[in-house]
Amino acid sequence: MIAKTRKSFACYLLIFLHVFLGIGAIFGGSLLMVSPDGSILSMPLEMLENSPFNNFLIPGLILFVGLGILPIITAIYLISEKSLKIAEKLSLYKETHWSWNISLYIGFILIIWIIIQLYIIQGVAFIHVFYIFLGIAIQSITLLPSVKAHYTNN
Repeated sequence: MIAKTRKSFACYLLIFLHVFLGIGAIFGGSLLMVSPDGSILSMPLEMLENSPFNNFLIPGLILFVGLGILPIITAIYLISEKSLKIAEKLSLYKETHWSWNISLYIGFILIIWIIIQLYIIQGVAFIHVFYIFLGIAIQSITLLPSVKAHYTNN
């Protein structure tokens, strides 16, 4: 069996980006769930006019779980590289560790989340551009040869 390569700087950067995204989404999602009228974040309910939601509770829950908890769990497993059978079943690329796959999915989830926001609110703010680039960065770093090689199953 070939010894595992040491994590590259890019691997650590990817882990950091997941933690950064996760903490921000847990914080934002929590505030939206605690205050579904959006008042804590100064987000008027009128922002949801073109959405299926009456308040921010469900978007807050989606944000909390999908872009908060999931990236934190992924970061933990990108560090530990331990097995998780249920997550392995979700991996499209079986030759890589499941957390590498989920990292790629999180990039897609974030980009789709922001595009849906842009459609619903019919406007663009700096934060949207920032998070689109964060999603692209997560995907790009995940796909770097050094990162993929590290998380390739031997």
